[in-house]
Amino acid sequence: EVQLVESGGGLVQPGGSLRLSCAASGFTFSSYAMSWVRQAPGKGLEWVSSIGGSTSYADSVKGRFTISRDNAPSTLYLQMNSLKPEDTAVYYCARYNGYGSYDYWGQGTQVTVSS
Repeated sequence: EVQLVESGGGLVQPGGSLRLSCAASGFTFSSYAMSWVRQAPGKGLEWVSSIGGSTSYADSVKGRFTISRDNAPSTLYLQMNSLKPEDTAVYYCARYNGYGSYDYWGQGTQVTVSS
């Protein structure tokens, strides 16, 4: 059974940092590209970053966020620095199926940036 479990969210002041983790199990983690996707209150899903053969970032987080992965244990990370109130959202990790969509999602972790 494929499972993705996020952790590391919380309340942080503007300018602060958080590191999100996503523990993966039930599949060969190293064989899949992975992404972070977020949903701000009252808004739709927004792609944040992906990692496969290379990394890519949304313009809104470029230079502030860093995606990485460890294949043993199977964990995806998102280091978030210089956080802004507009980064407040539920952050999800997702597995890319190679055919243009995501086939598995975690339950999400809440990130709140507020003074």
